[in-house]
Amino acid sequence: MELIKAILLIFPAYVANASAVVIGGGKPIDFGKTWGGKPIFGKGKTWRGLIGGCLCGIATGCLINYFTSYFGNGIEAFTVIFALSFGALAGDLIKSFIKRRIGKKRGEKWIIADQIDFLLGAFLFTYILNKNWFLTNFKLHIIIFLLIITPAIHLATNIIAYLLKLKKVPW
Repeated sequence: MELIKAILLIFPAYVANASAVVIGGGKPIDFGKTWGGKPIFGKGKTWRGLIGGCLCGIATGCLINYFTSYFGNGIEAFTVIFALSFGALAGDLIKSFIKRRIGKKRGEKWIIADQIDFLLGAFLFTYILNKNWFLTNFKLHIIIFLLIITPAIHLATNIIAYLLKLKKVPW
């Protein structure tokens, strides 16, 4: 039961990350600008994906919280759900920034980083915005479990998105 709760707790981050791919497109977050001759984030990171993904993650978290109250009540719940959702997308942006700096192209495989960037971002932002909630709900064994299971879930969903022609690469 504890592991199912762990999946439900991180699910807004999963949904935010996946939704950004489906909803994305349009104006890049970096507006096509470069830094050091390389894209800042790249064309694949768009405002529509960021905002849409975040909103989908928040909606998912609110729905889960309606039935479980896992995220708390009132402003605490919203803060945690926002941190999980936005943090996931911020983690992906940070990874993209680093990828561009080390010369990796858009869509180029970066094993492990491509699978857990959003998870680490969700953890970091949630810890920053509500340390007590984070430490109460994400014990070390839960974090380890999520770090192990997330790459498998991420790979499976990316393959599905690729087969549905939502992504250009299956990773």
